[in-house]
Amino acid sequence: MDNSNMIKLVNRYKSDSESVYNTWFKYNETRLKAFRSIRCGVIDIINSIKNNSFGNDFKGSPLEFVLKCITEQKQIFEGAAHPFFWKPKLRIPDIYENEENKKIFGQFLESCLSANNEDKLIKEIIKLDSYKIKGLGPAVANILYFLHPTLMPPFNTAMVNGFNAIFSDKKKLGSWTDYLHMREVIIKTNEELNPLLSKDLGAISGLLFDVGIGKISLSENWETSLNFEKSKLEKALNKRRLEIENEVKEESEHLKVQFLLTEIGRSLGYNVFVAINDRTKSLNGKSLEFITLSELPPLDFPKDVLRTISLIDVIWINKNTNEIECAFEVEKSTSIYSGILRLVDLASSLGSKQYNFFLVAPDSREKEIIAQLNRPSFRNLECITLRYMLFSKLYENSNSLSTFGDDYKILFKIANEVNTCI
Repeated sequence: MDNSNMIKLVNRYKSDSESVYNTWFKYNETRLKAFRSIRCGVIDIINSIKNNSFGNDFKGSPLEFVLKCITEQKQIFEGAAHPFFWKPKLRIPDIYENEENKKIFGQFLESCLSANNEDKLIKEIIKLDSYKIKGLGPAVANILYFLHPTLMPPFNTAMVNGFNAIFSDKKKLGSWTDYLHMREVIIKTNEELNPLLSKDLGAISGLLFDVGIGKISLSENWETSLNFEKSKLEKALNKRRLEIENEVKEESEHLKVQFLLTEIGRSLGYNVFVAINDRTKSLNGKSLEFITLSELPPLDFPKDVLRTISLIDVIWINKNTNEIECAFEVEKSTSIYSGILRLVDLASSLGSKQYNFFLVAPDSREKEIIAQLNRPSFRNLECITLRYMLFSKLYENSNSLSTFGDDYKILFKIANEVNTCI
């Protein structure tokens, strides 16, 4: 951009006693206290979604408390709660009556709360956008700002108008893609202006707001040009979006297979345990949490072994003896080698008998599976017989397995044994 023009604009912004910078951002104890309250409120939202006490309306929900804390900032956040009001006729935002969307929203907030860098935050935003939850757009960025003020700028109509005026752009209010483009430009501009404003993006966002509402006008000869190519920026963001969308698709199929193995196991009379990092996930309104065990049966193993075993994708447990009988690692795109090691760790820790465990993977990874199973270290294992099942076989035969099987041995009909790979 034209730095001289921008510097003059910032100086006018900072010298105006009624600007957002001086009335809200600078030396404002109320603003600083809000960060802790909002963070605690977000934790309450996450927990209430997990324990099914969130409710089916904005009113009375922990989300209302969070937005109240935000709108109390007045001025820059005055209308921040409006996008979250439940509009029954339009059924938006669709996070109150739709349990699946509610859980997605909770998982998004939890992931963002624990994120420690911008790449993780951007990944979560792109994932959320891919679900296309009706009415849930970039207004959520106002919450993200209070979780990560140096990484995520707030977002509203006035700021978009100010941004478009300053940078001669045409960004739209309801687009996550436009928000991410804006974010890149805002952060780049803020770095170039350093130390005029602050690493806290509330300062420069206040400038956009004041320009957007017409409080601070641009000079008649205002000109702006970005120091970096817009096309290059958009290309980088689009590439990142495509990578995340592919990752989301992979996670979705992995979850689909976990559900299928869980349902088959239950129909065969087993209790089922799924990896602890997947228990809260849901698919088509069904939650793994409600159809699986909350913990493994008591196992006298070292903590590091228990931690490894608790990450195995699916484990079938005999209801009568409470013993582990069968285990599965679903390898959509993750390391097949590490999946095998987890299964071997489990079998060798259990000891006492020969176990039959399974790798489950896409058809396209069959050669890779065979190569791994042919490693000398995985041949002729005393504690375990490893077999693999392909997604296509599992999808095609899932109903028959559930209907005609008596126990896990029915899986041998569609599985390939390790010694057939030699």
